Amino acid sequence: MNTAIKPSNRAASLEPLKEQLAAVTRILNREAILSYSGHVAARVPGQDALMIHGINDSRAKVTPEQMGIVDFDGNILEGPKGYKPPLETVIHAEIMRARPDVNATVHIHSDVCATFTIVDDVELALLKGHSVRWRSGIPTHPDPSHIKSREQGEALAKTLGKHNGALIRAHGGVIVAESVPSLLIDAVHFDENAKACLQALSIGKLKPLTEKELDALGGNNNRAQHVYKLWSYYVGKAQESGVVPAEWTGLAQEAVY
Repeated sequence: MNTAIKPSNRAASLEPLKEQLAAVTRILNREAILSYSGHVAARVPGQDALMIHGINDSRAKVTPEQMGIVDFDGNILEGPKGYKPPLETVIHAEIMRARPDVNATVHIHSDVCATFTIVDDVELALLKGHSVRWRSGIPTHPDPSHIKSREQGEALAKTLGKHNGALIRAHGGVIVAESVPSLLIDAVHFDENAKACLQALSIGKLKPLTEKELDALGGNNNRAQHVYKLWSYYVGKAQESGVVPAEWTGLAQEAVY
């Protein structure tokens, strides 16, 4: 039951993370990567628990105050009155349980990504430069239903394996990263690459990046600087347009050169 949920003594230290989650959810909604469904989650430092907004919270207007904390077994630890996490919270919990290196996850219901799970002989290829992030592979999980049980979550985590993203048959996908700002950037690049694939297929045969080209792209060599640059851009644009409130001061990142 959710009758005795109280703020933890770490509430103040968690405020920036709450603001990041709310901001990324709003930005991904504006970018049409999330819509009325899908969700972003973050690992709570020092706990086998994650932070996520409520099941009925609008992805376009979610606030830091609407974030709750749920342990990996689905028990609500903290949250606003009446808080109930999304049905598919188990996706995030089981991925984080299986992957200690993952601190942020997003489950998308992207039509463009789902397209590559409903056709034969066409894979989501690596075409754009930043798609090197998924060089190890983008597997497709075969279960198209709502992933609501621990067993289903474990199966999806197994499909994801060591990779940084996976598609879900006729459903959408999941993307994982080391931080919430990094997750925003990866979600944007994942969507860009999928759109590039669809566009390329409309005019001819796909020409994926070669192994030599992927080697030249270098992977994570400048990741921290790249994340800082794009995080500043997307957050700044969102605050200027009113999508994200300017008073959310926890969004500031230290410059990387």
